[in-house]
Amino acid sequence: MDEDYGHLEIRLKELLKQKGLSRNKLSYKAEMNWKQVDNYCNNNITRLDVFVLCKLCTVLECNIEDLLVFCPPDKK
Repeated sequence: MDEDYGHLEIRLKELLKQKGLSRNKLSYKAEMNWKQVDNYCNNNITRLDVFVLCKLCTVLECNIEDLLVFCPPDKK
């Protein structure tokens, strides 16, 4: 990934812990494949799917800024 522009960090793993939900339970509630949930938990996504983000925010009852964090580039 090109670090000149920073990156997005997906905080799904932390949100699941806060909400007391397992990845399996989330995949069931959000009607998503378990592997897709796992990829989002591990920040292993190259292209974000807005529909998936809407599902996650709805099921987790959170705002998009709770799920995604922009990390600016490190200016050295």
